[in-house]
Amino acid sequence: MNWKTTILAGAASLALASHAYADTTLKLVEVITSPERTETLKTLVKEYEDANPGVNVEITSLPWGQAFEKFATMVSAGQTPDVVEMPDTWLTLYANNGALESLEPYLKDWDATANLNSRALEFARSAGDEAYMLPYGFYLRAMFYNKKLFKEAGVTEVPKTLDDFRNAAKKVSALPGKYGYCLRGGPGGLNGWVMFGAAAAGSNEFFTEDGKSTFDSEGWVKGLKYLTDLYKDGLAPKDSLNWGFNEIVAGFYSGTCAMLDQDPDALIAISSRMNAEDFGITTMPKGPSGKAFPTIGYAGWSMFKSSEHKDEAWKLISHLESKDSNLAWNKRIGALPIYKGAESDPFFASDQFKGWFAELSDPDVSPTVMPSHLEEFAFFKDSLVIRTSQEALLGRITPEELGKQWADYLTPAQQKWMASKP
Repeated sequence: MNWKTTILAGAASLALASHAYADTTLKLVEVITSPERTETLKTLVKEYEDANPGVNVEITSLPWGQAFEKFATMVSAGQTPDVVEMPDTWLTLYANNGALESLEPYLKDWDATANLNSRALEFARSAGDEAYMLPYGFYLRAMFYNKKLFKEAGVTEVPKTLDDFRNAAKKVSALPGKYGYCLRGGPGGLNGWVMFGAAAAGSNEFFTEDGKSTFDSEGWVKGLKYLTDLYKDGLAPKDSLNWGFNEIVAGFYSGTCAMLDQDPDALIAISSRMNAEDFGITTMPKGPSGKAFPTIGYAGWSMFKSSEHKDEAWKLISHLESKDSNLAWNKRIGALPIYKGAESDPFFASDQFKGWFAELSDPDVSPTVMPSHLEEFAFFKDSLVIRTSQEALLGRITPEELGKQWADYLTPAQQKWMASKP
């Protein structure tokens, strides 16, 4: 081989390497989708692409109402992404199936890890004490209420108890075309059932020590009945049977219903359509025990083990999770950030967030983490609960039967999990 051939071969190899690098494509799947979130994600991804020439990110956005089934179909067909937005309720399912890459080696060397709050790392390791996901924010439920509708209906005090809540709902529902509560009877409705059930029971324990589900216990069934009665008695819109996130939020800001339990992400749509002085945010109603149990959830980013570009995938995750990106993301989606001291940021120190921080500081409020450690929980939440709770709302099954069906499903799941522990 002469020198010309050598140079040409070297140039060809260099061109081939450059071409391969330029063709690096990361696949990212977004599952908690809204136009606002997607646009914010695209902005952050563009920053990553600009800082990493030759790496392109292909974003697939799944509608949240069908995301669980659609994503499961993608995975079963071998269409796995490099990075996926991972809800807490899916984490154990995919981690235990061996589908996710451990982030522990990356977190060990990441200079931002020390600045994450303890809850972020705790939730990151909720599947087998191994970080298979890095949360980007927390979703804590609180109660929105419409001050104008309260005044019109003669509700003079913000509801503090379950009795107060029902009385206020009844007064508002007496107004023509108005309802007390924006019930979430469709996708994502489990949170409401859990919060009212736990408040009535005076406990947010999902299982007894021997692994039996408490959903069919007397206290929890009272809470399930409380919610079905609200619907049957006309204190929630009839079509709320099928409402998901977008419908309940629209029901609130349109003035259709006066009360809504939601996370801070609902502020995005509500604050853009209602004057700040026309609505308030308060603690979830307390039960006979004097305690409330708002659900706290989280979501984050996971890497699939099948990714052929793990270093680039981690660089993408670490960019999305950097402090500046995390604050920008959470300000747009309405979750509480993962970094220490984030609550002192002027945005999160505003009046709009006082309801959540007051709830967190109340000694009689116990944030409730769903039993997402169970592989079976994702199906339970996104399929079984929707179907059976709608049957209960329509009166086709009793609250007792509803609680029993849930307990019959979760008890063997919990006992199987307990048996697998060393």
